Amino acid sequence: METYATALLYAIPFFMLLLIFEIAYGYFVKNQKHTFMDSVSSISSGLTNIIKDSLGIGIVLITYPYLLEHFGLFEIKTTWAVWLIAFIAIDFAGYWNHRLSHKINFFWNQHVIHHSSEEFNLACALRQSISNLLGYVPFLLLPAALSGVPAEVIAVLAPVHLFAQFWYHTQHIGKMGWLEFIIVTPSQHRVHHAINPEYIDKNLGQLLCVWDRWFGTYQEEMVSVPAQYGVLKPARTWNPIHINFQHLAILIKDAWNTRSYWDKIRIWFMPTGWRPRDVINKYPISIINDVYTFEKYATPSTPAFKMYILFQLLSTTFLLLFMFYNFGNIEATYLALYGGFVFVGIYGYTSFMDGAKAAFWVEIGRAILGLFFVFLTNDWFGLETYIYLGSWVIVIYFSLTIVFTSYFWWYANPFDEKVELSL
Repeated sequence: METYATALLYAIPFFMLLLIFEIAYGYFVKNQKHTFMDSVSSISSGLTNIIKDSLGIGIVLITYPYLLEHFGLFEIKTTWAVWLIAFIAIDFAGYWNHRLSHKINFFWNQHVIHHSSEEFNLACALRQSISNLLGYVPFLLLPAALSGVPAEVIAVLAPVHLFAQFWYHTQHIGKMGWLEFIIVTPSQHRVHHAINPEYIDKNLGQLLCVWDRWFGTYQEEMVSVPAQYGVLKPARTWNPIHINFQHLAILIKDAWNTRSYWDKIRIWFMPTGWRPRDVINKYPISIINDVYTFEKYATPSTPAFKMYILFQLLSTTFLLLFMFYNFGNIEATYLALYGGFVFVGIYGYTSFMDGAKAAFWVEIGRAILGLFFVFLTNDWFGLETYIYLGSWVIVIYFSLTIVFTSYFWWYANPFDEKVELSL
């Protein structure tokens, strides 16, 4: 986990720079593909994902080293060939994992967050899951294990393979000629994120597009069918934690409410979106029928409120970067506590963006607990070692959180209606 945290320490600033470049480019060519609230929600989703992954939260059903030890038929020396085989095996596994996520009700819950943005840009790429708590992907790496690909090679290539999927989440790059026949391009991935009937569940490849062409899931982007983005059951929230578990909540409610015991079991394994017949009419769910006229999710805001949300996003990113920088020096229990502080912070300010009633209490409570922790330990997880009076920087941050949360909630709430302060 420490190696992964170190990789993120460099990856996060790099991704942020690319995001800033895309936003600036869109501004100068007068073709902006970002909206403030949506991009903040997307980035915040990415932060929750890396908290979860860096802390190793989840249950791994089987590990790749186990598969290699018990099923490996060959032993390959670490040459250029083993790296090529490993890359192909990872991409092949990624295609089928992606396809399962689109086709099976239960697995869709771990992927819906990635499609939940109604925009398509580099920030959208950061919408990664925290609900993928069952680690089953090593099963799909069986071909690599049979070939004897060393676990160390998989460990190095897997994050590189994931990070390499970032760049093609953009509308500013058109079709790429002969590369369209080999790799996944922005044009192909725009199709994948679209909710147009012609595009649904197409282009499931991750880096190579050959799997889509071979297995019948390829679809070219058509000028006559402009891509519309999002999911057919809109999230209607900026809070990434809520988005991560919305579909699961529907499955649980439907399994509970249906009278058929068979439906209670099979709902989890049926095609994505399937619901028992007896709950469809009794508990209707709003679905987009016309992808060209639906109203995108938006909430009231003011320039000052946006500045406060940006302050929280940047502060959260700084806190997370320090956690990764000092990862090896923080005890496991304190790492979980640190991750909890950041996680609750993301929940708080994204709930604030929705105007949720609980947002005020979450933000104030988090800030008070943060101040208590600093005064109790006279530090912030070792920050004093690196920054003189670093703990006072944290004190100022939590104090400003209390002041501005109260100000925007009581005196400058962009949500015009009177908000009841209750959970």
